[in-house]
Amino acid sequence: MDTIKVQVGRLQALSSGAVQDDRQDVEFEAEVLGELRTYGYGRDGNPTDTRGATQTLYKLADGRLLVHTHQWSAWEGESTLYHLAEVVEADLDATGDHAALGAESGYGRPLTVDEVLARDIGDADEPPF
Repeated sequence: MDTIKVQVGRLQALSSGAVQDDRQDVEFEAEVLGELRTYGYGRDGNPTDTRGATQTLYKLADGRLLVHTHQWSAWEGESTLYHLAEVVEADLDATGDHAALGAESGYGRPLTVDEVLARDIGDADEPPF
């Protein structure tokens, strides 16, 4: 186990150049199981590298699973958010709320045909997640 130090809270650059910062440090002993970086979408509906999120999955010594999310933006006035949440293995499964992170961390499995059809995954007009 390693000592992990993350932040929770919000960082926001204001139009005057001032910065509002309510982040707090959180420290714990854990093993890093995986990380996933995703990108946001611009006004044109295409992916952009000017905003996105990085999720990291941790396993504590007592077996609990934590997801730290760093939602970032390079745009003035948009907040950068830091969030920590406890999850269970079902959240990391192929149909869970953190399926993509679960797949990156060894919790994933192939989807069934019924799961794909129920969620319209693969629709060319919209991103799958």
